[in-house]
Amino acid sequence: MPLFFVVFLICLLISLATVAALMLSRTPRYRTQAQDLLDLFDAVLDNRASEARWHTLIGYPIRHDAYLENLRRRSQHLMETHGRPWQAAQGGSLFSRSGREELAALRDHLAAHQSLQGGEYHA
Repeated sequence: MPLFFVVFLICLLISLATVAALMLSRTPRYRTQAQDLLDLFDAVLDNRASEARWHTLIGYPIRHDAYLENLRRRSQHLMETHGRPWQAAQGGSLFSRSGREELAALRDHLAAHQSLQGGEYHA
C-alpha cells in the first residue's frame, strides 16, 4: 500500500508539472524580419526560390513593422501582375523580366532602408 501512494504522488507531481508548464508557456510567434525578405528577393533573382517559399513568406502578414508590411503587399501585387509560377516549376524564373526588374528595385530599396536604419541605431 505505501508503494501505491509513492507511485501515485510521483504521477500526480509529473501531471501537475506538465499542466503548469503548458499553462505558463506562450504560443510561438514568427516575426518576418527585413533580412528574411532580402534573402527571399536574392533567391528569386538568382532563380533559387520556389513558388512555395515565396508564398510562405509573402503570404504571411507582418504586423510588427508597417514598412515591411507595405513591402510585402507590393511584393504580393508584383506576383499577381508579373508572376510566372508555371515556369518556376520547370526550372525557369518566378517572374517575367519586368517583374524581376521591379523586384530588384524593391530589394535595393529595402537594402538602402536597412543600411539607414542600421546607421541610426549605431549613431
